[in-house]
Amino acid sequence: MPHLSDLIRRYTALKTADLEWLHSLVSDWQLLADLSFADLVLWVRLRDDGGWVAVSQMRPTTGPTAFQDDVVETVLRDGVTDSTAPSGGLGVQLAAKRALIDRAWTEGRICREGDPDWSGGVPVREETIPVRREGHLIGVIQRSTNLSSARTPSRLELTYLQSASDLAQMIAEGAFPFSDQGPLMVRSPRVGDGLLRLDEEGTVVYASPNAQSAYRRLGLTADLVGARLDRTTLELSAVGDARDESLTWTASGRAPQEAEVEARGSTIQLRAIPLVIDGTRIGALVMVRDVTELRRRERELMTKDATIREIHHRVKNNLQTVAALLRLQARRLQIPEGRAALDEAVRRVGSIAIVHEMLSHTPDEIVDFDDIADRVIEMAAEVSSTGAPVLPRRVGNFGLLSALVATPLSMVLAELVQNAVEHGLRHGPGTIRVVVHREDPPPSADEDAGNRLRIEVTDDGGGLPSDFDIEGTTSLGLQIVRTLVVGELGGTLAFTPQADGGTKVSIELPVERDEEPAF
Repeated sequence: MPHLSDLIRRYTALKTADLEWLHSLVSDWQLLADLSFADLVLWVRLRDDGGWVAVSQMRPTTGPTAFQDDVVETVLRDGVTDSTAPSGGLGVQLAAKRALIDRAWTEGRICREGDPDWSGGVPVREETIPVRREGHLIGVIQRSTNLSSARTPSRLELTYLQSASDLAQMIAEGAFPFSDQGPLMVRSPRVGDGLLRLDEEGTVVYASPNAQSAYRRLGLTADLVGARLDRTTLELSAVGDARDESLTWTASGRAPQEAEVEARGSTIQLRAIPLVIDGTRIGALVMVRDVTELRRRERELMTKDATIREIHHRVKNNLQTVAALLRLQARRLQIPEGRAALDEAVRRVGSIAIVHEMLSHTPDEIVDFDDIADRVIEMAAEVSSTGAPVLPRRVGNFGLLSALVATPLSMVLAELVQNAVEHGLRHGPGTIRVVVHREDPPPSADEDAGNRLRIEVTDDGGGLPSDFDIEGTTSLGLQIVRTLVVGELGGTLAFTPQADGGTKVSIELPVERDEEPAF
């Protein structure tokens, strides 16, 4: 389904501020759909002012839908749906509502049809709500209620419908969504989680069964109806908890914000929506959600993350200890070949330790590999130096990589830099360049296709011997490189001589699409 921003820019002449207002409305209008037991469709005027385009749609979770098909990107012109509209009876049904949408736009008020519409095969009550921002209209909401399961409404349903009517009036007046609303939590309470209706004094006039049950878990023994919600909530909150102003303002319904209260091992999330009609606060809606289990899982995840980071930290310390012991042993050896082998082992262990050090500072198994690469390249050049000055350089960004890629890749870079220093630049000074480039998959690629990471390690030294063959090489370092690149990382590896002298090693690796480059 096309994105709201794309449709607004493609079909309409709305300004950026209007688009942001519609984004805020659409991000929160599941509330209106659930309270109304109705489908919502947002219509916006076309750029040439010759009709309407549907830019967003919402179905209720509290009742049956009136639209089985998607309506988004339907265009209504002069009472006729064009080629972008759905085929069949839906297009005709929408075209018939053009007059009602126009009336809400021209008169600037909520409009309702007198009789249900049966053109779609089921009775549907239609309403249109003008969307206002800072005094001017920017769209119209079509509210369609499927009446096929209509019955005598309960107290809960009547409260829902009255609350929906108040919210619709606020939208028509430009008072909803709230421009000064604080940041919402990742998962705000919904209507079905629990609903409280407050009067202008903050007294509970209706409490849904779920909301009542949530407060029972906090220790409430009396009925919520008739109680001041802010006082009751503060009395129930755990002793010693920080009772900041946000809880008081949220529980009283005076501010559009969220807060949490914890007591008796339970955690309840509150979200307040003040109801303001004609500039006067008539009450508030407070949605309630029991998030006890969610918070418990979050604490477990935090503990698990801390444990994993501590493990990475200890592994790093142990590897550094092993490297120090190997370094001491190398100093005692009188055999040059043995000393060189231990020095190589020190470098390999050190490159792995660097990765674990970075992982010990991140909450997940994703690291910014650029810092790791710089340290590994510099360390390999120093450890492998033959006495001549060597300048290692990195060009481009590796970005974020998972630990499964970062650990073997750090060893690959260390081996290639060491090989370039000890063989390519063994006769004098030179430069080693590590060039990195990340490529997005082509448009025709499968959805699961990831990015490609291309790496080139070049030197300006003596170049490859004429009989060089990576398949038959006896170098332990190059065997490690081939095994890690081809076998473990699933990439490709190629060694080629450069025209102006030196060697170029080309590596291409697949990486996950969500491991985006870091800039």
